Amino acid sequence: MDQLALLFVLLLGAVVSVSVGDRFGLPSPVLMTLLGIVLAVLPFVPNVDIPPELILPLLLPPLLYAAVRRTSWRQFAANRRPIFLLAVALVFVTTFSVAAVAHAVVPGLPLAAAVALGALVAPPDPVAATAVAGQLGLPRRLVSILEGEGLFNDVTAIVLYHVAIAAAVSGDFTPSTAALELVLSAVVAVAVGVGLGWGANRLMDLLGDATLQIGLTLLVPYAAYVLAEELHGSGVLAVLTCALFLAEYATDPDDVLTRLAGHAFWDIVDTLVTGVAFGLIGLELHNAIRTASGRWGEMLGWAGIVVAVVIVVRLLWLLPATWLTQRMHARRDYDEDIPMSWRETVVMWWSGMRGVASVALALAIPLSTDDGGPFPDRDEIVFIAFGVIMATLVVQGLTLPWLVRRLGVRADSEREQELERELAVRAAKAAKRRLREIESVEELPEELSEQLLRRAFEIGVRISPDMGEDERREGHEHRVRRLKRLRRIQAEMMSAARHEVLAARSEPGADPEIVDRVLRQLDVRSLK
Repeated sequence: MDQLALLFVLLLGAVVSVSVGDRFGLPSPVLMTLLGIVLAVLPFVPNVDIPPELILPLLLPPLLYAAVRRTSWRQFAANRRPIFLLAVALVFVTTFSVAAVAHAVVPGLPLAAAVALGALVAPPDPVAATAVAGQLGLPRRLVSILEGEGLFNDVTAIVLYHVAIAAAVSGDFTPSTAALELVLSAVVAVAVGVGLGWGANRLMDLLGDATLQIGLTLLVPYAAYVLAEELHGSGVLAVLTCALFLAEYATDPDDVLTRLAGHAFWDIVDTLVTGVAFGLIGLELHNAIRTASGRWGEMLGWAGIVVAVVIVVRLLWLLPATWLTQRMHARRDYDEDIPMSWRETVVMWWSGMRGVASVALALAIPLSTDDGGPFPDRDEIVFIAFGVIMATLVVQGLTLPWLVRRLGVRADSEREQELERELAVRAAKAAKRRLREIESVEELPEELSEQLLRRAFEIGVRISPDMGEDERREGHEHRVRRLKRLRRIQAEMMSAARHEVLAARSEPGADPEIVDRVLRQLDVRSLK
């Protein structure tokens, strides 16, 4: 098996693992990691030959961009306090706690190298956390916090990591210089993200075509990451800023085709890249195992201690942080998503799985320092890092569904249905309001006006079928029955039309491009 065949196996596994995970209630990232481990021990599977410095630039931008598309800047702003406590403060606390313990238990490990170890194991993986949370049906407030933590903690951890690596390589470290680098990195990243977001938004207006616009969205996160890194900024923060800008300002409510195609495209990219990323984690395990040759007991002991520190620190931090956020929430009048019970706090604690970023940072540790000597205790750091990744990703990932069921933590489905119903009512009222405005300036036949009014009502019912119950109380029962019958008949008519057009594709003299164009128009019409 060569590298290309291995990539195909990972891509196929990424697709299959989603269905398998849904059927058995297991997170697909964990299944892909286990697949990678199985592949790594097979003798005919080659070692992965990807330069460590390319893992983050290749995998992280599309994963972050796909994750940001599911959220918004206002959601981050509303949850800034819990996100700050987790994404910034907790990363610092975990980094320096791990550094202190590792420096004490690993003989000869320099403090700068210990800080690098702490930084690379500090950030929980955003992809693993959101993928697991999405499958388990957790409350939306928990998913929002996990998404915010996962997206922003990489920024803090990666900057800390680079500062620590630079200090270990050069032997020179000053806290003031490190703080200045942290601030400058954030400023440069935000500037690059906003600038590229603004430029991409303008370019999308010029392109016009949905295919070209979606292709541009694939290039933008890579451009933001690379440009920010070239300017010594945070590539991760640049991608986040750019994606949030585009999500806020590059959405045209009337561009239906681009929005539908864009969602489908990014769902596919997210699934495939996530599967490859976690498959690589399992495949890279053999490199860490090779470093422990003859020192298994000692190095497993060190890894176990660091795993305990990572898990315990997260719990000890979450308990008072959640209490503090609840107190602040009670004193202020703002909508902020916070854990509302100790059960939700426990689920948040156990959701702190490490993943892609930690692997990439561990493998990217330099082999030598500026004076030509080997990087201090590199093998030990890589082994400990993989111990943390495997323990949190596999053990916590496989047991989190059981823990959620045991604690009875579930999404508030009634509240979600209520919000959906409210939006459906708002959409229908907006359509009716616009119809009245048109009637005030245009003379419409009574029959046409009545038909358009029914279409406005249909908009709301399509979004939330329960809305029809409220409308029936207002005398619309007969319209609801007629609407359901109309929708059924229209669906059968459109199905017949699509079958007929698709059959024409195989007829002699048929132009497949024209057939596909007509079929696409029918598909879009079917969604309206």
